Amino acid sequence: MGLAAGFVIVGLPVIVSKSIPRRAPRPPPPDQYAEALRKALLFFNAQKSGRLPRSNGIPWRGNSGLKDGSDAADVKGGLVGGYYDAGDNIKFHFPMAFSMTLQSWSVVEYSAKYKAVGEYDHVRELIRWGTDYLLRTFNSSASTIGHVYAQVGAAKINGGTPDDHYCWNRPEDMAYPRPSLAVSSAPDLGGEIAAALAAASIAFRDDDAYSKKLAHGAATIYEFATRGASNQQQPTYSSHRPEIEPFYNSTSYWDEHVWCAAWMYYATGNSSYIAAATAPVLAERAGAFDDILDLSVFSWDNKLPGDGLLLSWLRMFLDPGYPYEESLAGYHKAAALDMCKCFRRFAAFNFTRGGLALFNHGRGQPLQYVVANAFLAALYADYLEAVNVPGWNCGPNFMPADDLRAFARSQLDYILGDNPRKMSYVVGYGGRYPRHVHHRGASTPRNRVTYSCTGGRRWRDTKKADPNVLTGAMVGGPDRHDRFNDSRMAFGQTEPTLVGNAGLVAALVAVTSSGRGVGAGAVDRNSMFSAVPPMLYAS
Repeated sequence: MGLAAGFVIVGLPVIVSKSIPRRAPRPPPPDQYAEALRKALLFFNAQKSGRLPRSNGIPWRGNSGLKDGSDAADVKGGLVGGYYDAGDNIKFHFPMAFSMTLQSWSVVEYSAKYKAVGEYDHVRELIRWGTDYLLRTFNSSASTIGHVYAQVGAAKINGGTPDDHYCWNRPEDMAYPRPSLAVSSAPDLGGEIAAALAAASIAFRDDDAYSKKLAHGAATIYEFATRGASNQQQPTYSSHRPEIEPFYNSTSYWDEHVWCAAWMYYATGNSSYIAAATAPVLAERAGAFDDILDLSVFSWDNKLPGDGLLLSWLRMFLDPGYPYEESLAGYHKAAALDMCKCFRRFAAFNFTRGGLALFNHGRGQPLQYVVANAFLAALYADYLEAVNVPGWNCGPNFMPADDLRAFARSQLDYILGDNPRKMSYVVGYGGRYPRHVHHRGASTPRNRVTYSCTGGRRWRDTKKADPNVLTGAMVGGPDRHDRFNDSRMAFGQTEPTLVGNAGLVAALVAVTSSGRGVGAGAVDRNSMFSAVPPMLYAS
């Protein structure tokens, strides 16, 4: 009896302690990257065009561009909405679409991190604002189309008549012509819009109706973009277009064809798309396996490094084998080589003394190239981790995956203030950041005064700080000597862009440790492959 009683007395605390439910581990406090991420997303709120919701959160912005697309008779309701590209008020659809593709890619891979930092709903709302607009740029309910709208608004270099560059006005005060530009040949623009819609359809997989709408639109414009491409050279969307060429000139479209075909495959599981993406002739035309330095730089004009990662991931995770293996192995090899080129030790690219990688060789707007490639570096490291591969080889050198994360962090740290000037290049982040951003809305006070086309230039030219803080905007960045001119007239250094902030957001969510250990692993393997048919798993 005593032994039994003793067992009960001694055993009871053990039984009780095991029956008490364990508390879920608390997420780690937000690191600097999570804090910067929250701000960086707000830039997109500030760039919205159209009728803004009350919840937009930018008090100095209002409705604008409500007559956009009124000259586009075939577009019901016009081309209202979308995002202004940069410090002007033009809506360039090529970089806008690329920005939405990047945002969606980051959500597909890192949804758990977005949820951990409380920005999941926000980032998806921003994506939907963009994709809703992209669906209006062509007849997305049809199965065949003959044209797509490439932009709204226009500007001439050193022009002398009112347009989006000659005038310095808040978007809410625009009173000059804003033409809608349609193009009948757009193998690059069409491919990027298809990629954006396809990627978003994966990010919105939990909203079946919207996901299907996006996938249908993606299929329609994919067909338009690739129609006849196998038989003859097509004009790019910007070819002989003075409204486009000086700003977002496309140098090729074969990279977009690989890009959009890969995204269409991930979105639909249709094997015709992976056959197209891995076609040897397409890789040859795109120069996908050519060891050319500038082709290793991911940007709005060059998707080849992104192609390499998308197709490497398919090979790493599923290894589908014949008939895709030879092409997939080529993309995997190219992607690994692109990663090697990130490192200073291999002397592919120059670096500033302060440590910034000069992916665009010291020209203006360096940071947008830095963040896009930092994102790919961090993502590739996470792909390696997801398949339990510790690293890869750069020639005879074994490179741990963590070296890629360290590279990505070093570049973001530079942007956030760890640089010779001790200045953050993200507006509103840290104590010292640009105060004279090349941006019409930020520089012009909301004082119930409507300034004329040229009257608004007083706010461009003033030495006073911006009256409206463009929170989260990543500016163009410093020069090759780490110098920075905080002047609105130095637009190569002080102008923010959609593609710049899209890359920044993607890189930040990739490197943040927020969410790790509470449901956020390296990447979400299930989302990307949710539509891939089971037959590939048998390979």
